[in-house]
Amino acid sequence: MKGNLLTILFIIAGQAIFSQDQADLRKKQFNLEEGVGIKGYDAVAYFTKGKAVKGNKDEAVLSNGVTYYFSSGANRQEFRKNPSKYEPQYGGWCAYAMGSSGSKVEIDPGTFKIEDGKLYLFYNKFFNNTLKSWNKDETKLQKNANANWLKFYH
Repeated sequence: MKGNLLTILFIIAGQAIFSQDQADLRKKQFNLEEGVGIKGYDAVAYFTKGKAVKGNKDEAVLSNGVTYYFSSGANRQEFRKNPSKYEPQYGGWCAYAMGSSGSKVEIDPGTFKIEDGKLYLFYNKFFNNTLKSWNKDETKLQKNANANWLKFYH
């Protein structure tokens, strides 16, 4: 019994350390402004409303070191059920840049795509809408982006 209790305590302590390491890595690698993801936009609204909706700091959730804002209590609760379902790919960096060059490039929260239940965000300034470029070769860019993101987030 005593051995089992010690084993359980070691597992719990290990999970706490891993969880803190994950939170620290996310804070370092994700696209954050003062700890807030997606420039304060509501991650759930992209899926439910099909558009970018500014979140409210009174409807915030801290998820593994990243704070997200929501436009409603209902969206905040939905996010809490399954954060990984709603978080943007590649830490919220431009999906096209991650796929084409493996670089972290800022995004325009209003330029996005949901594909296979995943949120992708894109740079869109100075006549350069990278969503259009992404759509021209999405399969290859997505494969490259997945591999490139692992260099930052593993």
